[in-house]
Amino acid sequence: MQPSRVVTPEAVPLEFEVAGIGSRLLALLIDWTIQLAAIVGFLFAAGVVVRAAGGGDHGITAAFVYLLVFLLLFGYPVAMETGWRGRSVGKAVLGLRVVTREGAPVRFHHAAIRSALGLVDFFITGGAAAVLSVLFTRDSQRLGDLVAGTLVLRERTGMRKPSAVTFPVPPGLEEYTDTLDVAGLRDDEYTAVRSFLLRAPSLPPHVRADLALSLAGPVRDRLRTVPPDGVSPEVFLWCVAAARQQRHAPPPAAPSPIPSPIPTFGQFATPGGGEVTRSRSAPENGGGFVPPG
Repeated sequence: MQPSRVVTPEAVPLEFEVAGIGSRLLALLIDWTIQLAAIVGFLFAAGVVVRAAGGGDHGITAAFVYLLVFLLLFGYPVAMETGWRGRSVGKAVLGLRVVTREGAPVRFHHAAIRSALGLVDFFITGGAAAVLSVLFTRDSQRLGDLVAGTLVLRERTGMRKPSAVTFPVPPGLEEYTDTLDVAGLRDDEYTAVRSFLLRAPSLPPHVRADLALSLAGPVRDRLRTVPPDGVSPEVFLWCVAAARQQRHAPPPAAPSPIPSPIPTFGQFATPGGGEVTRSRSAPENGGGFVPPG
């Protein structure tokens, strides 16, 4: 089992725990047991009906039986995952769920692709393709998951329940944040900014200040903006993160705030509640940042 990052449509990465091969195999065995029991039951019922009808047309009977077997093998996972938001009986027992790469519930076409590729994953290759694919892909995806763009995640886990983090606009910088055009900001740059802001409270003050300045400079140049005088690099990064989230989606009604206070102008808030005041002299490369002193 390993964590996997899912990026929501609001460009907010969430951390989930990917299901391991053991739990997935147990869930699959439960589902196969249910399918096998249903097939045996249908075959027994079909035999009783045929004998009661005096034999009948064996060709029609065989076609009907094959159709029912196909529907149970192919249709069971499709119907369950589509109607039960990515779960089947086996997955529900093991606390697993299938989601898209964006963290959304799977739809019919996702479930149909996964079920169709199960023919290769489990039957044609005897399960070897599924096992090798799960072992050698970053997010433990079998061939059906790779083609459908899905993940199998653990819902019952000791990890903290994932929630989106909202970056509020620093007080007094609402107008400046509204002027930021973050369309040109790359996803990896935003991810670096977000990761820094989340980890900042745990960093030593001098490391925190230096890292903020090294991140803020390239972002400032890419956005072609000049921060107001007295704005520290970390405060500027807060503005960028807030503008990025506002651009992609309105803030949620009940956001989960970032677990640290917003630094004020020219200051870096420290984990212990103190402040490290920075010099207000402008850096040589311009831009209004208050450099670490």
